[in-house]
Amino acid sequence: MGQLKPVEDWTTDFEVLDDGYIHDPFTVWDKLRDTCPVAHTNRRGSTWLLTTYEDVTAAAHDIATFSSLDIGVIPAVEDEFEPLPYGLPPIGADPPLHTWTRRLLLPWFSHKRVDGYEEMTRDLCNKLIDGFIAEGHADAAAGYAQQIPVRVIAKILGVPEELSDTFTGWVRDVLEFADVEERAIRGRDGILGFLLEQMPLRKEDPRGDLISELLHTEHDGEKVEDSVVLGIAALVLIAGIDTTWSAIGSSLWHLATNPDDTARLVLEPELMDSAVEEFLRAYSPVTMARVVAENTDFKGCPMAKGDKVLMNFPSANRDPAAFDRADEVVLDREHNRHVAFGSGIHRCAGSNLARMELKVALEEWLRRIPEFHVAEGAEVTWAGGQVRGPRSVPVVF
Repeated sequence: MGQLKPVEDWTTDFEVLDDGYIHDPFTVWDKLRDTCPVAHTNRRGSTWLLTTYEDVTAAAHDIATFSSLDIGVIPAVEDEFEPLPYGLPPIGADPPLHTWTRRLLLPWFSHKRVDGYEEMTRDLCNKLIDGFIAEGHADAAAGYAQQIPVRVIAKILGVPEELSDTFTGWVRDVLEFADVEERAIRGRDGILGFLLEQMPLRKEDPRGDLISELLHTEHDGEKVEDSVVLGIAALVLIAGIDTTWSAIGSSLWHLATNPDDTARLVLEPELMDSAVEEFLRAYSPVTMARVVAENTDFKGCPMAKGDKVLMNFPSANRDPAAFDRADEVVLDREHNRHVAFGSGIHRCAGSNLARMELKVALEEWLRRIPEFHVAEGAEVTWAGGQVRGPRSVPVVF
């Protein structure tokens, strides 16, 4: 990614790709909430960082002031590529496009539909565990967490399972290496190239997957445009993989470093639902951007039209003004109005699927590997930017 200029003042020059911030953002958030809850930087154009629960949710609900037409935390690479005319709806769109495209997508992630993926997900988790349990060690992130969501999303989109690793690489290029031109372009072109190739095939030969259904769906009496279908399919692929594996990986890292919590979940499996919500709160992976639609004053900060605003959902979920014992993981937390899936009209449409994958991944791991810890001397590595999560968690058991 190149050498980033060190941050001297997080209130006026923050950097979300700073190595220290990626590994320990909590200290930075605590300081900013107390001293400068709306921070600013000019590193990639004028950009604001919201850190409190109150401010993040207020901005998320003010869709007139904060547009979703550019949700990227790191600006997209500029080249000769003709961008998608409709972006990545519904999450990357404002109403009315957001409204009807979200309506098309929601049935694919309903509780009933998600229940149909659970058995497949459990089987997948056990096949993965079969591959390393006899060794007594594994990479809980790369060898387990990162292998699950991509295969579930592939099933939904009708992508051959043998391409799972390829798609994983493309998604990492787009999200994790967004500021590395070569990789960002490779990931974008790979995803869109595959989808563009598949769309005419699915028109002629529908396969019962999301892409096929959207291509044969009408809105206001007319077929949904190909470019809208392309944007929705790309969004499902990008948003449904790294986000969920980061949540699974973070949760396993927590359990590997907090044996008391691990033992409690093994002895009290009925706590899993509340534990899943607590892991989502404490290790929320996603920060989303908005664009200031018109000059505005937000909490005394003069934001100009075109400025970026980063809605730091992970920091909001650690705000002591919103959560008791905010920096602790409380497995049986009763009141947990976290915003790991966002807030307002853009709340994650795939939240049911993500919850199921996280719960199943943890249940199957703990059922078969009830005691484990980070390998002595091993390095746990993290990625950040749009999505923060562990890339490698070497564990022994």
